[in-house]
Amino acid sequence: MIGVVYLGSDPKTQERLKFIPGQLVRMTTNYRDAAVLCSQRTGREHYLLFLERHNINEDSITLKYLRKKCPHLYIILLTGLLSDEERRAYQECGINDTLNDTASITELNKKVQFISDREDILFDHDAPKYKMLRFQIPLWKRLFDIVFSALGIIVLSPIFIITAIAIRIESKGPVLFKSKRVGTNYAIFDFLKFRSMYTDAEKNLKELSRTQNQYASKKQEEEAPKERPLTDPELMMVGDDTEMMIGDDEVMLVGDDFVMAESDFNKQKAEDINNAFVKIENDPRITKVGRFIRKYSIDELPQLFNILKGDMSIVGNRPLPLYEAEKLTGDDCIDRFMAPAGLTGLWQVEERGRNGMMSAEERKQLDIKYGQTYSFSLDMKIIFRTLTAFKQKGEV
Repeated sequence: MIGVVYLGSDPKTQERLKFIPGQLVRMTTNYRDAAVLCSQRTGREHYLLFLERHNINEDSITLKYLRKKCPHLYIILLTGLLSDEERRAYQECGINDTLNDTASITELNKKVQFISDREDILFDHDAPKYKMLRFQIPLWKRLFDIVFSALGIIVLSPIFIITAIAIRIESKGPVLFKSKRVGTNYAIFDFLKFRSMYTDAEKNLKELSRTQNQYASKKQEEEAPKERPLTDPELMMVGDDTEMMIGDDEVMLVGDDFVMAESDFNKQKAEDINNAFVKIENDPRITKVGRFIRKYSIDELPQLFNILKGDMSIVGNRPLPLYEAEKLTGDDCIDRFMAPAGLTGLWQVEERGRNGMMSAEERKQLDIKYGQTYSFSLDMKIIFRTLTAFKQKGEV
């Protein structure tokens, strides 16, 4: 059972927390009182504390005191944007997670429910220190993965052999393609696939991503931030800093050879996040064998070894290449990585049901949804829909 405490004085936050379903949120403005509230444990009850951010010096005292008095406490910092230095400082002081200080009642409730559902994973009753938010695969899921992947490798071994021979006959290079992917808890591992492209394919990805990426915004060129040369008075203001003020309220970011308004930079950054996924239509880098094995998802079969090893699960969120994952490290995307990396998943079956038409933002939201709601019954539904999609694909 999870008890919820709010340490802060923002009336808007207090009002939102009052409406979390099934929760009586205790509120205080004093960290010593908060420690007393969070120490009132009956049986296996644990506490989740929302801490309203003030400044790192004041908050560090609060956090150290709470950690000393309540080592099993789960602390979420309610905050706006944090710099890298601030984030590291708060993590060292002992926060477990962050949430936007303007989060809605629904977002607050989702966070409480997410932690409540994983109480046995997140709280270690014997450990003297707190545990950071970290996904651990449930036993039922891991056992299913081992049995399913082992049987799959045995049954599909003839297809493995035929595919390997076909790849070697058509083009030079290794049969298997290894790439670094980001999975659960942002862990990086070697992701296995049958090679479906020519060996120099990755060298051309950057240019193709810019010119043929289906997920890229059609308005990117029209809305691109305009750079402009510096005037003499502005040049005198730059020095060694990376930003400066022009006018009363516009911050200009200065690089080696450009000047860009901060508002334009933020717009471009948001556009990059929205276009984090890369998908190229009629990709010229793919071999003839590659097109066939991709059409029927045969290229994915070596991932059964990833599953057997424990890098992935049968059902989960697709493990992302490094260049895509690095754009999804914000607080609003963390739940995506608090779930297993998977061979198939929610957005894959949804996308097949919509004839492949799905935006990058829709994919991201489905990944987050799976991270928050995965269960045995949901996994079985996804597997059934995946097998049905393969059957339909084979009949076309």
